[in-house]
Formats: sequence, C-alpha cells, structure tokens
Amino acid sequence: MKEFDYIILGGGCAGLSLAYELDLHKKLENKTLAIIEPRDEYKKDKTWSFWKVLDHNFDDCVKKSWKNFSINSATETKHLKCDNYPYQSIDSELFYKKTVAKLKENKNISFFKDIKDINQNNSFIFNSVPSQESNKSNLWQHFCGVEIKTKDKIFDDEIINLMDFNCEQRDNVHFFYTLPFKKDRALVETTWLSKMNDNSLKDYDNQIKNYIEQNLKIKNYEIVYKEEGAIPLFHPLNEKEKNKINIGTAGGMTRLSTGYTFLNIQEHSKYIRMNIENIQNSKKYEIKKKYQILDKVFLRVLENHPEKMPDIFSNMFNTTSDTVIKFLSNRSNFLEDISIISKMPKWLFIKSLFG
Repeated sequence: MKEFDYIILGGGCAGLSLAYELDLHKKLENKTLAIIEPRDEYKKDKTWSFWKVLDHNFDDCVKKSWKNFSINSATETKHLKCDNYPYQSIDSELFYKKTVAKLKENKNISFFKDIKDINQNNSFIFNSVPSQESNKSNLWQHFCGVEIKTKDKIFDDEIINLMDFNCEQRDNVHFFYTLPFKKDRALVETTWLSKMNDNSLKDYDNQIKNYIEQNLKIKNYEIVYKEEGAIPLFHPLNEKEKNKINIGTAGGMTRLSTGYTFLNIQEHSKYIRMNIENIQNSKKYEIKKKYQILDKVFLRVLENHPEKMPDIFSNMFNTTSDTVIKFLSNRSNFLEDISIISKMPKWLFIKSLFG
C-alpha cells in the first residue's frame, strides 16, 4: 500500500481548509498528502456564518455579507451596526467546489474513502473527526434551518436577525436566526442550547413552520434547502498521540459559548502551514485560555439558569457592537473583556466561577 507524508482524516471544512492552505503556499511540492473522506460526492450541506474579524481564503465563497443585525427578546428589539466587521455567510457548496477542484490539480494530493486503503505507519496525521463518544448529557448547540423562497419581496436583505428569543423556551435556551440573502429568500433557523437527551426539543419542522407563519407572518413560501446539525459545547476527548494533531472541532477550534468555528479553523490552518517543517515539535495551537475560562463559566450559568439567558445575551449588546463582536470572535483586549463582563449578572457568574 502507498505511503504518504501527511494524512488528513476527514475532508470537511477543517480538512479541506488545511489542505488548501498547504497547497496555496506550496508546502506540498515535495510532500505527499492523502485526504480520507467517505462521502460519495460533495454537495451543499452547511452554512458557515461569522463576523469577518480577519482575512481568510474564501471571500469568493461568501453568499452574502451584512453590516446590520438585530437581537430580539420578548420585550425589546435592538438594532446594531457591524460596519467594521461585516457578518458573512459562506455557502458550503461554493467552498467544496473551490477547494476540491484546486486540490485535485495537485498530483501530490490523493483522495481516499477509507484509511485502510493506505499505509499510515510513517505518516503525520491531521485528524478532524471527533471521538465517537457523543456525551448527550453535555450541552450542545443543535439546530435546523430551512432556506425559503417567498412569493413576495418581504425581507429587508440589509439586516440579519441574529437572535430572536421571542419563542417558547421549554426550560432551555432557544432562539431563531434569520439570514435574508435576497428580498424573497432567507435562511430561517431554529437553534437550541441544551442537552441532547431530550427528543421533545427536536420537532424542528413544527417549530420552523410556526415561526415563519406566526412570527414572520409569511404564508406563501416554499422550502428550497434544509440543513440540520449539532455542535458540541464541550471539547471531544481526543487523546494526544505522537505524529498526530487534531484539527477542527476535534482539535478544540469551536468557541464553546457561541459554536463559532470557521475562522478558528482558518487560523489553525495558517499556524500549521507556518510550522509544517517542524510540526512534530510545534507548540499546540488553541483558543486563548481566558476565553476557555470565561466560556466554562458562561456555560455553567446557561445550564443552571437557562431562563436568564435571553436577558444575558441581550445585555451583552449594551456595549458597542465592535466590542461584543471582538469578544465573541476571540479578538478582544482586556478592557473590552471587562466591558462585557460588567454587563453580566455578577453574583450569578461569581457563584458559577467557583461552583
């Protein structure tokens, strides 16, 4: 069986981003890479959205970008601007087409469906597949979204609704999310922050139908695309091994309080590319410790006091939008951190810090 210098387990967002970064910067001219991905074909299956706080390789895969967003609670609506850090949405189909086409041009890159098809004894492995122990008693961000096309042009496509908490909470944290791509087309998503052992929260189709028809007051529409997923709000238990680095969600690149992962993957890919010649001895790349600590406290509050979370999220945006965006995107400085923390219910967070 053929040997390769590098192996990437999982040809999803993290695996393809890393391979593209290495290929783009000519790090594979004298090295071979195998990408292990079992899917038969790449097709649209996800929408990755984030505030653009740094440059990345995939501006040409951005479906739409916005400079305005809103937050809804049961009692108020906040309208905010994000001129400095526009909110971007990447279409996974465009991402797959771009990366796979580019990678297949490189004769040193090969795709396989099964790791058993190659000899991995002398390879350095980048693993993007989280451990199979999916602990349902931990918190998850699970969601279902539909892209709808309406008969009339009813959406304001200049503003997204980032969080609408004006919906039933069922003793958990629940909000809707609306991305208007055009005046007659939008992604409407139901999102839960909860444990995954309660199947009563997964009647997604009814939730979305009721929200579209009752909250958005849309009666005449068709569903043109649907996506569903679950993001662990905990780090998978992938053990450290020699000649192996975990990437993507498996490598701790998901920001636990938000679920944001895409830009963290891009930063990790750059770090690996810059250190690829000495990758076995390179320092582990991770999200800064301060965010790990703050997220741990935040999630403890969320788990113990879900009823308070709509107000907590809303109050977070009482500071400048740039400050919140940088905090949620791992780019904030000490003063900005203090500004965010000061908006939180202090006694609740202090108890959770030591609880």
